[in-house]
Amino acid sequence: MENMDLRFIDSVLEKHDSDKSKIIAIMQDVQEQYRYLPQEALEYIAEKVGMSESKLYGVATFYGNFSLDAKGKYVMKVCRGTACHVRKSSNVLQALYDATGTSEQKPNSDDGLFTLEIVSCLGACGLSPVVMVNDTVHAAMTPEKARALVEQLKEEA
Repeated sequence: MENMDLRFIDSVLEKHDSDKSKIIAIMQDVQEQYRYLPQEALEYIAEKVGMSESKLYGVATFYGNFSLDAKGKYVMKVCRGTACHVRKSSNVLQALYDATGTSEQKPNSDDGLFTLEIVSCLGACGLSPVVMVNDTVHAAMTPEKARALVEQLKEEA
């Protein structure tokens, strides 16, 4: 576990009393720190809470909010729901792919800054087309606004 901060994971475990009944909260805290659930972290957590690794992986794969794959600093969710689709979110998506160097087959940028995900709805139909970056919704997106957003995020990184 060369890149794992065991002190951080230990602090999360301590916060939750290393209680396996609190495994979802433990995993949420770890994912918030690393933006995904690293295999090494899951192995360590399983050992510390007295749970099998397979059971932990079962929890991680059952819930859609958990990810076992590394994600960029900025997770960009592009809505492809009906309202967004009608308002040309496909053009916004293509602009984001081009600006970040990602694609449907390669959702993570080489610089580790961006992960692009296509979602079926973000629940902001009146603001469509929308892109969510981490927890912030960006409304009425256009390809131009999408490219400007990527440039702004690169400057802030």
